[in-house]
Amino acid sequence: MTRRPKPSPGHEPGDFDDFDDYAQDEALLDPYGADPEENHDGLQLDLAERLSLKRVAGMSTQVDDISEVEYRDLQLERVVLISVWTTGSEKDAENAMTELKLLSETAGAQVLEGLIQRRKSPDPATYIGRGKVDELREVVVATGADTVICDGELQPAQLRNLEDRVKVKVIDRTALILDIFAQHAKSVEGKTQVELAQLQYLRQRLRGWGGNLSRQAGGQAAGGAGIGGRGPGETKIETDRRRINTRVAILRRRMRDLDATRENKRADRRRNRIPSIAIVGYTNAGKSSLLNRITDAGVLVENALFATLDPTTRRHTTPDGRVYTLTDTVGFVRHLPHDLVEAFKSTLEESAEADLLLHVVDGSDPDPVGQINAVRTVLNDIEANEVPEQLVINKIDAAEPETLQMLRTQYPDAVFVSARTGQGIAELKAIAESRLPSPEVSITALIPYERGDLLDRIHRNGQLVTLEHTGEGTRVVARVHPDLGGELKPFEVPAG
Repeated sequence: MTRRPKPSPGHEPGDFDDFDDYAQDEALLDPYGADPEENHDGLQLDLAERLSLKRVAGMSTQVDDISEVEYRDLQLERVVLISVWTTGSEKDAENAMTELKLLSETAGAQVLEGLIQRRKSPDPATYIGRGKVDELREVVVATGADTVICDGELQPAQLRNLEDRVKVKVIDRTALILDIFAQHAKSVEGKTQVELAQLQYLRQRLRGWGGNLSRQAGGQAAGGAGIGGRGPGETKIETDRRRINTRVAILRRRMRDLDATRENKRADRRRNRIPSIAIVGYTNAGKSSLLNRITDAGVLVENALFATLDPTTRRHTTPDGRVYTLTDTVGFVRHLPHDLVEAFKSTLEESAEADLLLHVVDGSDPDPVGQINAVRTVLNDIEANEVPEQLVINKIDAAEPETLQMLRTQYPDAVFVSARTGQGIAELKAIAESRLPSPEVSITALIPYERGDLLDRIHRNGQLVTLEHTGEGTRVVARVHPDLGGELKPFEVPAG
């Protein structure tokens, strides 16, 4: 397959003749340009589908209300970012603003301007204070922005006050992350979890737009209901809240059914004593790339925040034949919204149930230590902080030598790898497999040839020390779990 040239910089905004073909070809290669035969990420057909709808910079939605649909243009949002710097250094505030910019671009917006307000605490009325609101309004007018995104979770009153004064749509960090999740969710479980989180967030932030949404339907107010329609009735906002509560109840029942299915799979792995490794880490740290490199899973890989949401589990084997599982989990981020943690609880439990956590860190990030602390905070929230952890510093091929030296000094037990080039992967696999729980019962048994099923279970779930074929059967020395040791008891022979 030949690579088509990228669209030239001189293309006009509407000149996309080669764009779809180019996006398809790019997705069939790995993100770093390797041939498909050497590509551990697979064909990436999901990425091809996502790139075929790639957003184009330079377009915007319209602030003016145009009622005739045929006169509206298909445009994207132009946003201004605002952040309140309360603690930490100036560098921390800049890193937080950079991350908000990446989140906004992942959601499909074009970032025009960013403002940082230094305060001891956010203003309870407007989040940024009266003077900064006036400055924000001037920036919005000057840039032609149609949306303001705040780096924090706004209270309903703050959201309403800001919109009333800035005169454009205002959303907070939680709504932004929920929007990204809604775009990237693909499975039934993922879509259900995202919808549940969005409704829980929206339920506390309903507001009426004008008198018709807050008016009770009595007398002629209900469009001329007349006799039989008089009385206090229910306001529109109360109706919306009731419908949201009904939908939340339906989604919770659906999640319980999905949780039961997931629990059955976990119970099967526990019954067979299959060790599990969960790959956790900050979003875009390279977790999916690492899973693809180790198992050739073919999970979607994209240089974007929260590119993959649905957990993927793959079986793998140690050099001595033991089976274990690797699970790619949803990425974490600073100040992960509480509604998301609650809605994705069953998915995040994969981390708490694991025997080992591979904590993947982006070594090329400006603040890798901040990533580590943010992930450990979330792990503590989901009660996975007691699970053994192996720190993995990824993307060492793109990291600064000074940063890597600092990380080696601060985290001497960490493994340094590159999922792109494969550097350090063999060492990581050896260390991870050595930290998996070992079977605790040593046994020497002479297994009849007709009981090959027991020998197969020793290979898959135990540690085989020696194996010898004799005239009476197969003589094995192995370490197994107690339940399998009980089944092998009738065939046990003296050691030596």
